[in-house]
Amino acid sequence: MFKKYRLLALAMAMAIVTVIAIAACSPAEPQVITEQVEVTRVVTEQVEKVVEVEKPVEVVVEKEVEKIVEKEVEVEKVVTEQVEVTRVVEVMAPEGPKEAIIFGDLNWSSALLQNRIAQYIVEKGYGYPTDVKFGATLPLFQGLKNGDTDVTMEIWLPNQDEAWNAAREEGAVLSVGQSLGKDWQSAFVIPAYLQEQYPDLDSVEDLKDQQYKDLFKTAESGDKARLVSCIIGWACESVNAAQIKGYELEDHVHVINPGDGAALNADLYGAYERQEPWLGYQWGTNDPALILDLVRLEEPPFSAACWADENVKPCGYQDATILIAVNPDLPGRAGDVVEMLRKWDFNIEIYKSVARWQGENPDADVKATALWWLNNNADIWGGWVTDEAAEGIQAALSAGEEAEGWPTE
Repeated sequence: MFKKYRLLALAMAMAIVTVIAIAACSPAEPQVITEQVEVTRVVTEQVEKVVEVEKPVEVVVEKEVEKIVEKEVEVEKVVTEQVEVTRVVEVMAPEGPKEAIIFGDLNWSSALLQNRIAQYIVEKGYGYPTDVKFGATLPLFQGLKNGDTDVTMEIWLPNQDEAWNAAREEGAVLSVGQSLGKDWQSAFVIPAYLQEQYPDLDSVEDLKDQQYKDLFKTAESGDKARLVSCIIGWACESVNAAQIKGYELEDHVHVINPGDGAALNADLYGAYERQEPWLGYQWGTNDPALILDLVRLEEPPFSAACWADENVKPCGYQDATILIAVNPDLPGRAGDVVEMLRKWDFNIEIYKSVARWQGENPDADVKATALWWLNNNADIWGGWVTDEAAEGIQAALSAGEEAEGWPTE
């Protein structure tokens, strides 16, 4: 004799779907959501009656049908299962004009060139207007946090570690990958021809020797060696000062801080052309370091312990990592551009070829250089963009177009 039971419970909890519309002119890819829900059911050995009732459940873009099965059974045990439910939600971009994407125009060559290339790709490939805000590192970083700019193509770490880490914790900036990759920097660089003349000059400690102080001294430096250090306002200005203190060179070098990168480079180029002694700050992706034959004086290797004191740093720089950063609002309104930036790979080897071309074409400004590079390297930038974007970029290049957002220089 079987006892008849009605099904005790069969319930399924479904998550509420929140649809976020990503700003773009073309429809976004379907978003697939997979979740697990608990279902409590009765397991039996014999089924006497089955009644199926279909109950429609509406979701954003499609209907799912939940079957409720009513059974009369003999009860043996109750089991709880995990069931996966997959829902597809179409997220459609709102219609309307695309907002301009603003680039932070940092005041050195590699950053300016990367901006011009990126602006061209964004305009001609993805249809967004672009613009720039010119400035120095700290003001432009603040502008990125505040939303005054959308993209910074070069965030240098560890130079900007303190500000960068704080902004990341606040959720005020977002890293989307690397631009130039890894790079060196040092305040103690000399021309190779000088070391050939003075082969024993190979260490920062040698700068305490009177003969080498005499080698670099000028009328303005007195009896000290003239050292052209970091640009005023850059993080390396204080770092270089801490290194000089750490190496106990304060009584041996006279520090000059240029007003901008162009002044620093002009100082080195002038000395190099005249084959004169020169001592100062350079980094691997700066134009002179890519074009000229330079030598770094030996320094104690970087360590975290050595770098812990802000005021005294008796060791060399850690190799820098150069990131691309965006304002966190950008993925929501230009997800296709952010995806392109995630694939960006304008590495140092690529940039070396640009610097050499510029050396052979001194009349070419940064816009002409960007066009030259885009016209001759479709195999590289084509890997960053969609096929449709590549067609638009190539068509614009063939027509000799410039980016409308490029500043007048």
